[in-house]
Amino acid sequence: MQASTLKVRVDALCEEAHGVRSFSISRLDGLPFERYEPGAHIDVTSPSGITRQYSLCGDPECLDSQIFAVKKEEQSRGGSRSLHEEVSVGTELSVGAPRNLFRLEEGASEHILIGAGIGITPLLSMAYRLAARQARFTLHYFARSEAHAAFMTLLTREPFAQHVKLHFGVQPDQLKPALDACLLDAGASAHVYTCGPAPFMDLVVASAQERLPAEAIHLERFKAEPAPAADASLDSFDVQLASSGQTVRVDANTSIVAALASIGIEVDTSCGEGVCGTCMVDVVSGEPEHRDHCLSKAERASNSVICCCVSRSRTPVLVLDL
Repeated sequence: MQASTLKVRVDALCEEAHGVRSFSISRLDGLPFERYEPGAHIDVTSPSGITRQYSLCGDPECLDSQIFAVKKEEQSRGGSRSLHEEVSVGTELSVGAPRNLFRLEEGASEHILIGAGIGITPLLSMAYRLAARQARFTLHYFARSEAHAAFMTLLTREPFAQHVKLHFGVQPDQLKPALDACLLDAGASAHVYTCGPAPFMDLVVASAQERLPAEAIHLERFKAEPAPAADASLDSFDVQLASSGQTVRVDANTSIVAALASIGIEVDTSCGEGVCGTCMVDVVSGEPEHRDHCLSKAERASNSVICCCVSRSRTPVLVLDL
């Protein structure tokens, strides 16, 4: 079962950088969008029928429209290519309600935002909120060149210009030192937020962990990375519903979502890769084998929630809050 959707109209398109286009949308029913927190993303169904997740990158206080940006992927399976080639002003699309697994930490003394390429998008919505609150923050933006850097017109004018530091053409062997420099003056209660290609984020995390605790480091992935082999998970296990005690077997080649659907229990799904968090369900007992890419380290350690589309179980029975 998919989450509820809205019908929207594309009101404006803008070529933000080489291969990156932004889309400004409004609701067909004329009503304002619901308020969302910076860092949120939405499901967007392209004319090809493929649904993908894109971060909202506009001002979260603007409820008359929403803005998301799409990089045209060379190996696109139809999602980004369709949005770039088949959408024009006036095109109607279906989008989901905002979901957020990448929130600002309200108690941070300062916020250090570090993005690369299209990873600027969720950080931009954060920058809007932080600038409006006159919070202490710096946005470091890494890109291959100025032509590949999105939203440059916006980033180089107030209220953002004084907070933005641009890093163009940094070579791979110089990236770690550059990131170390970005974090050199981070205070003890600072929080770091990063989004971009997985190798880039891994380096940001490595640099940040040398100075800050793990709970002060936040990241969002746009796609799943190959999951490492998990010897501790079971080939098959039972999932039990806490509400009724009903049990279903989850075989080696069946997802928890599919197994539950076989007994009439529908769990909302979207990405199917453990990235978007739509299929998260609370765990009552048992130990999940986490294979997602969206839960925080604290959520993984507590075993209090599981992404049912990809994750497995380390125990013979997993009781879910369903």
